[in-house]
Amino acid sequence: MAIGSTMHTFEVQLADMDRGVYDDFSLRVARHPSETDAYMLTRVLAYGLEFTEGITFGGGISQTDEPAVLVRDLTGQTTAWIEIGAPDAERLHYGSRLAERTVVYTHRDPAKVMAPWADKKIHRSEDIRVYSFDPGFIESAAPLIERRNTMTLTVTEQVLYLDLNGTTLTTAIHEHELG
Repeated sequence: MAIGSTMHTFEVQLADMDRGVYDDFSLRVARHPSETDAYMLTRVLAYGLEFTEGITFGGGISQTDEPAVLVRDLTGQTTAWIEIGAPDAERLHYGSRLAERTVVYTHRDPAKVMAPWADKKIHRSEDIRVYSFDPGFIESAAPLIERRNTMTLTVTEQVLYLDLNGTTLTTAIHEHELG
């Protein structure tokens, strides 16, 4: 944990009907002082939406060779490289070379996030997916974050139903292709 980080806990109930993943888990999230609530919430949502065996948070801003979230198999090999926000093309290229699957979850306008990647060399760019939420969803949910949180994530037909500390919000999960 970085000096000055604030710890947040999330008790998560996940029901992802699209993937057939159902689980309850606890997350301890270190929020760096430079990290916004919107970024942290997107990071937590990405963790839940990608939840599988071997998922973990990356080392944070001090670990530039890791994404915000990653999945490793039993041998320690990175199988999924999961970026948050608006990573640069070089990070996507690196992640795509390293992992079988590379995805980005963004709380920003996906067109503006993807625009700088045009005409850049990105390994297997046609396989990279960018996921975004309805405009205003993250901005409505982020102020609900407390130090201790209860969260229910329900996904069905690419619609996310989020209950965060007793407030329920809904959004479509939008998928965008680079290629």
